[in-house]
Amino acid sequence: MKIHSFSQRFFTSLSPLVSVQLPSPRETHFWYILPDEVKNASLLGEYLELLSPCEKENVFRMRGDELKKRALLARALVRTTIARYQINSQVSPRSLKFTKNIHGKPEVEWQQSDDSRPPPLHFNLSHTSSLIACGVTIDSPIGIDVEEKQRTIKNDILSFARRYFSHEEVDFLAAIPNTEVQRQEFLKLWTLKEAYVKALGRGFSGAPFKTFTIRYQHAAGGSCNSGNLNCEASEIVVDSFEEPSNSASNWQFALLELAGSHYASICKENNSSSEASKQPMKLTVWKTIPLVEDECVSGTDAVIRIGGSN
Repeated sequence: MKIHSFSQRFFTSLSPLVSVQLPSPRETHFWYILPDEVKNASLLGEYLELLSPCEKENVFRMRGDELKKRALLARALVRTTIARYQINSQVSPRSLKFTKNIHGKPEVEWQQSDDSRPPPLHFNLSHTSSLIACGVTIDSPIGIDVEEKQRTIKNDILSFARRYFSHEEVDFLAAIPNTEVQRQEFLKLWTLKEAYVKALGRGFSGAPFKTFTIRYQHAAGGSCNSGNLNCEASEIVVDSFEEPSNSASNWQFALLELAGSHYASICKENNSSSEASKQPMKLTVWKTIPLVEDECVSGTDAVIRIGGSN
């Protein structure tokens, strides 16, 4: 499938997007697309027409059709997802403009009038070769990460973990005798750490993985260990060594098994002291093919919640 030809197509109109209400303060919306399900050249052409000239240039710069397609779908997912939310006035996917913070995290550059403040919408993007996801929150910075459950680790897992993980996390992995379980737990920790760093908005260099610990904690206060690795529905907390005040209750996590084939982690800032902030993160998940179909998969076998935090 050749993407280069898409830019020569002309489309007079795009299919309408289904509008979605903004998330509540303690809610996260999570949208994902499976690239293998998008095969129609005309639809990919419609997606290309949504992009800015710079985004198109970045797509065409990719080597190989699959990488071009993945980059195109990622930008199209972000634009169509944000455009679903009615903020101040009707927003079209094509009209959205983006900027980056000082650490390179993408943000929407809202066009605002003198009597209005920028909308409090935050988003974050993550992708693998087989799944692309976008998370959305209100008034709370968000970070997400997705990884294939079958991702292989080239090096010895513990040697790799010692390079990037805290001592506590390495000890947690080392206590797991089963190598397959150890690999799965490594991937879960990796996605949680990625999501936290992305929620901070600093990038890996601004918040190295070794400067904080992600751990599972049961309601009674005990942490998961080698004799108790069933961490489903456990609380997930973060302890920061460099900024002790910026941890634990400041952040909410959700860890999911997605589409039977991926792990997905979500981290959002908990900036409320209300009773609502003490409740688990409310999460709504959609599987989408933008401009074609949307399916709410919350509560189905496509979304299994492994852990989270209050």
